[in-house]
Amino acid sequence: MANELAAQGQAPEDDLILAREASAFYLKLSESLLREVPENDRLSEAVAAGFTQYAYAFVSFDADRVESVNVRAAEHLRERAARLYWRARQHAMAALEKAQPGFTAALEKNQPSEWPTVRASQVGLAYWASASWGAYIALHKDSPEIVADLPLAIRLAQLAYATNPDFGEGALAGLMGNFESARAGGSAEQAVQYFDRAITLGAEHSAAPLVAKAEAVALPAGHRDEFEQLLRKSLAISAANPNLQNAVMRERAQWLLDQADELF
Repeated sequence: MANELAAQGQAPEDDLILAREASAFYLKLSESLLREVPENDRLSEAVAAGFTQYAYAFVSFDADRVESVNVRAAEHLRERAARLYWRARQHAMAALEKAQPGFTAALEKNQPSEWPTVRASQVGLAYWASASWGAYIALHKDSPEIVADLPLAIRLAQLAYATNPDFGEGALAGLMGNFESARAGGSAEQAVQYFDRAITLGAEHSAAPLVAKAEAVALPAGHRDEFEQLLRKSLAISAANPNLQNAVMRERAQWLLDQADELF
């Protein structure tokens, strides 16, 4: 039953309203079942993925859209998104810790030789743990004690990348690009390489890495032409390949294009 429920999280769906209405029940049911079978890594990964995606698509993005008219509402939504991201992170890290007792402590070690190993079967868990952790940190930029954990989130992503750099058809490479752009002293050139790898792995059917590159590289650099080209290409890809992720990216890409005059 846990395996079947985990598989439902990957079921094709491109109707954002239907997905939004169904997500809360699916997540609560999955989380309840996970308490009964905490050793089921497939369900742990599905729950972590579900909470991360829900927070990004239906809470954090809503905060971005309403901020210009209601700052207080945007702050409330971001606080909720942060709680959801942390929930996702906790589920994924608990599964990694259960499989390898001492995983979290080893991740905090200074010497690379003491860091934990991310097995091939655990790359998905590590990806969602680091993605949700990074998103949580991004919403707490004014909290030094939380931002101080960014190197750990990045380290976890790096360990996953060392095991399977092609994970998620470019999803992990895109995450590496986002982290490289966000970290102190990060290399813009290296970030571009990660994003370009993610775009290549997406093989013209995933809009996400194009939107990510537009926001993390072109926007900070002030390259409006590149920014708009990436977003328009993402719109074309999402239209040609309808699924839930591309539907989310289509909405975000169009919103970013509509905000271009204010962003540049």
